[in-house]
This record gives sequence, structure tokens and C-alpha cells, in this order.
Amino acid sequence: MDEITQLAAELGKRLQMIKAQVTTAESCTGGGIAEAITRIPGSSAWFEAGYVTYSNAQKTRQLNVSPELFSTVGAVSREVVEAMVAGAQVNSQAHFAVAVSGVAGPDGGSVDKPVGTVWLAWGDGTQVVSERRQFDGDRDEVRRQTVKAALEGLLQRTAR
Repeated sequence: MDEITQLAAELGKRLQMIKAQVTTAESCTGGGIAEAITRIPGSSAWFEAGYVTYSNAQKTRQLNVSPELFSTVGAVSREVVEAMVAGAQVNSQAHFAVAVSGVAGPDGGSVDKPVGTVWLAWGDGTQVVSERRQFDGDRDEVRRQTVKAALEGLLQRTAR
């Protein structure tokens, strides 16, 4: 079993113990977090919904992200991933959520947000925590590292 599958399996065990569900709101990972979670048999007991909102329009339509955020701070920002988490939790009614938005490459980077820049946010029903990460490697490696970080963050929040 690979590392990501192990993380998802551990997340499932914890969520079942506390009788809680999780939802994902993904951009740069294109559903990779939800895919990792649903590899686990029985995940329907604790995985509520996955939102793949690659375009800004879908972030607004599906997750209620304010369109003004994209022009002021950009899609790859703390404000957007925090809004994505909030929208996913409200729409799915899951207790836990993770959201990601980043520049996986090979193009699309800038001086302020180079390729490998990813914002992640986690919601646990009472608070939202977010962080900016800078991952190395090609597109697949950036996406894999993002999925891993997202699951690790969920594990931290479910351990409380």
C-alpha cells in the first residue's frame, strides 16, 4: 500500500471512530484527494462529497467563492481556499473539509506565485486553518505532494 493510500485509510478509521464525514474542494489536484479517499473500501460511510472546481466560475458557482477575490488576490490565495473550504462544508454538510488551489505547472507561475505554489485550507467545523506550501518537481509531483499534504492536514484535525 502506498503512502497516500495509507494516509487515506488512517483518515477513514479516525472519521469512523468519531462518526464524522469529510468533503474536498479541489482545483490543482483535479479530484486527486477525493480519488485517494475513495480508494478505501467503505469510504461512503465517511466521504460526503468532492468538488473539483478548476475554473474560477465553478469556484463561485459550486462553492460560493466571491468573484471579487479572483481579481483582488487571485485563485491561488489564502482567501480563496478558505472560502472554498467554507463553501464545501456548507454545501455538503460535512464536518471536516480540505481545499486546495495552486500552480502545478509546467506553466502558469509568476514571480509571486511560482510553479509549485499551493494554498491549502482545512475546516474542522469550528475553525479554518490555511497554509501556503512550495512544492518541487514536475506537475505530477506537485499534485502528489499536495494530495499528501491535504490528507496529513486532515489527519491532524481529526486527531483532536
